[in-house]
Amino acid sequence: MFAAMPDALVIGGGPAGLMAAEMLADRGHGVLVADAMPSMGRKLLMAGKSGLNLTKDEPLPDFLNAYDAPWLRPVLREFGPFEVQVWANGLGQAVFTGSSGRVFPVGMKASPLLRAWLVRLAGKGVQFRNRWRWLGWKDGATQFDTPQGQQQIKPRATVLALGGASWRRLGSDGAWADILAAQGVDIAPFQPANMGFNVAWSAHMARHFGAPVKPARLTVGDHSVYGEFVLSKTGIEGSAVYALSRPLRDGGKLLVDLFPDRSIDDLARRLAAPQGKASRANFLRKTIGLSGVKAALVNELARDITEPSALASVLKSLPMPLIGPRPLDEAISTAGGVRVTDSLMILPGVFCAGEMLDWEAPTGGYLLTACLATGRAAGIAAANSL
Repeated sequence: MFAAMPDALVIGGGPAGLMAAEMLADRGHGVLVADAMPSMGRKLLMAGKSGLNLTKDEPLPDFLNAYDAPWLRPVLREFGPFEVQVWANGLGQAVFTGSSGRVFPVGMKASPLLRAWLVRLAGKGVQFRNRWRWLGWKDGATQFDTPQGQQQIKPRATVLALGGASWRRLGSDGAWADILAAQGVDIAPFQPANMGFNVAWSAHMARHFGAPVKPARLTVGDHSVYGEFVLSKTGIEGSAVYALSRPLRDGGKLLVDLFPDRSIDDLARRLAAPQGKASRANFLRKTIGLSGVKAALVNELARDITEPSALASVLKSLPMPLIGPRPLDEAISTAGGVRVTDSLMILPGVFCAGEMLDWEAPTGGYLLTACLATGRAAGIAAANSL
């Protein structure tokens, strides 16, 4: 049993949970944050390994349109891209905006920001427990499996911020879904989001695994993205693929423009030039600059197409033979989860925040911003209930 019973319990020590804890502490409530992992913010630290993308600096209407959940928009209007930058600066982490509009800490990493945040929370009286795995409720008490055995807590309000169902090794395993479903909470089935897709490559493609395909334009139906993607042993991945992961997951066909900055007529005209004694590979390299991984893709997927206009058409719209998404546990984020409308209270005195809610958005700062915003909203709602 916890020695001094907290007013509020936050289960989950990621961005959403920590933000909820801060909102509660700022309103004078005793807060305990419990997390199943050995330390707080494991997934946040992993996200920051390649540069912590905090948010996207763009007009708010454009920002809000990146999300598929109408109920989330008022939450993001209260705490959106501008507020995230102010929050980071308040932790002593100056930020900058890259050419794409993505916002990063000057130091790029997550660890300095997380350390500063945990110190600030501890200064506000927030207490932390690690290796506390939530087991649900029994006889009105919240149950935990801990290194000291089972523990029970009876807080006056609880915020659940348990993450999605991807990256199990970082604590987001989705095990909470069965617990909440047994309590009658409405939960949408989990699906991978911002993930790679499988392609059955031939052995000839192995030397190109890890190579970026850029620039390229990827199109699925009415959705189109200019950027780059990467070939992997299992298929394709990368930012342009992630941006289209939802329509691809729903069965859309992927077409790749390998020459997005050149017209089909220009390509056809150049391809119609006499080949002479040059090999096919050298002719394509010299006339249109087709080489490396792009040449490998054409050989893999359209080797028999040689007629100039037909080849130009394929180069501008190469069908990619996807055979389904990569597994959920490999996905950057999770679609599905707890269904809510205009309230984050899912049971009496129990509020929900972060990726465990049913919303979906692309990478690029949208995911972290929504976790922070829903954590803030859930923390304020829990404080108001007290």
